Amino acid sequence: METKKVLPVLFLVMFLVMVGFGIIIPVIPFLAEKVGGSPTELGLLMAVYSLMQLFFAPIWGRISDRVGRKPVMMIGIAGLALSFFIMALADSLWVLFVARIVGGVLSSANMPTAMAYVADITTPEDRGKGMGILGAATGLGFIFGPAIGGIFSKTSLNLPFYIAAISSLITLLLVMVLLKESHSVEKRAQISKNKESMWKAFKGPLTIMFTLQLIVTFSMAGLETTFAYFAAKKADISLVQLGYIFMIMGFGSAIVQGGLVGRLTKKYGEGMVIQLGLILSAVGFILILFSSGFWTSAFFLTIFGAGNGFIRPAMSALLTKSSATGHGSITGLLSSFDSFGRIAGPPIGGWFFSISIGLPFIAGAILSVFAVLLFQIYHARTQTKEVQASH
Repeated sequence: METKKVLPVLFLVMFLVMVGFGIIIPVIPFLAEKVGGSPTELGLLMAVYSLMQLFFAPIWGRISDRVGRKPVMMIGIAGLALSFFIMALADSLWVLFVARIVGGVLSSANMPTAMAYVADITTPEDRGKGMGILGAATGLGFIFGPAIGGIFSKTSLNLPFYIAAISSLITLLLVMVLLKESHSVEKRAQISKNKESMWKAFKGPLTIMFTLQLIVTFSMAGLETTFAYFAAKKADISLVQLGYIFMIMGFGSAIVQGGLVGRLTKKYGEGMVIQLGLILSAVGFILILFSSGFWTSAFFLTIFGAGNGFIRPAMSALLTKSSATGHGSITGLLSSFDSFGRIAGPPIGGWFFSISIGLPFIAGAILSVFAVLLFQIYHARTQTKEVQASH
């Protein structure tokens, strides 16, 4: 399978997946309100999706190791389409909850399977580049999706959900026709013979890397939750300007992932790139405290976004190269820790903000520096393990 031919197709697929997902994000709060939901119930509605992903992403990753990437990815995309159609037809809050649970359970197959697919078709040297391209696709999709949802919600609150559902069906068709299976029958049979638990991947030095991913996602989710309030109070940023700021940050992160991660991981290794990302994130967190207007806010947030853009692709590449349990199992566990961070980050970030408006960003900077230290421990343990293995 030629990587150069397959990666653009996978880029398009994941871009469309995230466009569909992004379309509904700005509309869900208003639809929930329309069917009688309170702000607390809206929070639960958003959290239940991540909760389902927390539990089911590792399971789907493991299944993709045993039956192949393509069928599992098709299940994930079909699940998104189904959840969007249910939401479009929802006339009560419990129906929205059913849609989010169904969507969370099934769509949690998408990201771990896509990352495992990249790991299947790339050499270890080009793994970072492949993961970066995948990250750029998801980032760009999430930039355009909310803009499309916002535009069409003016016509009808239900229309964005129908558009997202149709977009997902088109994406499903693309996967069926254009995407070839990346996980050979021989490799699937070999993994099926292995009766060890998928949690075998979560042991030894790799435990530190999963913890590191949790810290990164946790601090980022806290920022996403509180930055709007911080920017309004500190820099008098309006809601429209906030949308542009996050769009600029998203483009910056996509450029880093699509253009720089591959080159830097090939030249310096994934470990160096992860540390660079963590340091940039810490600098971004601190600089945000000094935001004074639109352009300073956009610039400082983009520095933070660039840092995060380095971390996830390099982390995915490193883990898939370091574990022998199967690419799907390792990426599924990574997605699970990602979801855990997204569940815990917003409420704790909001609590920090209630204590002091700058506290979420100070805490984020401290956690980023702590993550650098954690990586040093991982590196030391890995070297010790290699020395012991050589003897």
